[in-house]
Amino acid sequence: MPTEVLKVNPEGNYRKILNRAAELLRSGRLVAFPTETVYGVGARADLPTAMAALREVKGRDGDKPFTLHIGQVDDVHRYVPNLRGMARRLVGKAWPGPLTIVFPVEEPLSAPIIRELGSELVDLLYHDGTIGIRCPADPIAADLLCAVDAPVVAASANRAGQEPPRSAEGVIAELDGAVDLLIDGGQTRYAKASTVVRLRNDAFEILREGVIDERSLRRYGALQILFVCSGNTCRSPMAAALCREILARRLGCSPAALADRGITVSSAGAGSMGGAPASEGAVRAMANRGVDIGEHVARPLDVETINRADRIYCMTQAHVDAVLWLVPSAAERTQLLGGDVEIEDPFGGPDERYEACAVDLQSALERRIEEMLA
Repeated sequence: MPTEVLKVNPEGNYRKILNRAAELLRSGRLVAFPTETVYGVGARADLPTAMAALREVKGRDGDKPFTLHIGQVDDVHRYVPNLRGMARRLVGKAWPGPLTIVFPVEEPLSAPIIRELGSELVDLLYHDGTIGIRCPADPIAADLLCAVDAPVVAASANRAGQEPPRSAEGVIAELDGAVDLLIDGGQTRYAKASTVVRLRNDAFEILREGVIDERSLRRYGALQILFVCSGNTCRSPMAAALCREILARRLGCSPAALADRGITVSSAGAGSMGGAPASEGAVRAMANRGVDIGEHVARPLDVETINRADRIYCMTQAHVDAVLWLVPSAAERTQLLGGDVEIEDPFGGPDERYEACAVDLQSALERRIEEMLA
């Protein structure tokens, strides 16, 4: 029987098409649909008959897994418990989008989806302690996946060895009669497949090059920590220097090697004009701890610096307010370093005040270290 083709058009048939496609997927049938990269063919992952049908179409044996597709970013938490570090940053910055991520999941039984649907799903979704997930940016794909309300895996809508199709016509040429329904959403946005990366030890390995290049992946996966004070000559450069030391000890590397791990620690001043050196008291307090900030040059707080930062730690509430005045959307990333306690400015005081400030900074940073890396 020929594949049923439903073309999305402006005449108001969109919801009807989605409902029809979602109904078929829920019942274990195969549906082809567009993503922003290529057309895919999906199947309900928790129905062995649907999975067998998809494997037959793709000519794939049971040892090679399919990629789970989710309709919204937050759904990843149903499959990957305790998302943190590199995984959290890639998900937050690259999804929805043309990136497939293979996550390590040491204990699949702890995943919410397994608690919801039963332990027999482990072998269908997880493979050798990993799960590959894609969150497409194409609105048709996203809406369809959300409408199914069941795990859906998908593969490119072509026979093995053939080029993945970027149009409905390409799908029909390859799979007419092999899938039950095709949603015709027109030409796909990109001419490449999604990039595939595997995460391990808070680093990524590119398994397949695609739309997103390595440089972009490194930018998405980077952890940028920003400390903010007033003039950027005392508290924030001291905090940044101490933070590098603590992070390096925690990760078992030198402070200079943090950049190789995608971690950048910087500082800025909400009232700084830029260009001033670190205060002499701050330099001495850090030298007493074996840390050199003699080359530090103050820089002003600006929108670009805030937007680059994943975590922003401020010394006082006035600094928090300054950050949010420039970038209101940074609220979730911005907080007081000392929790409920403001860290006082030692500027112009005796060395004892700088020493006390350094102690307060060190204590606050030690409490924050796991949070920073999460």
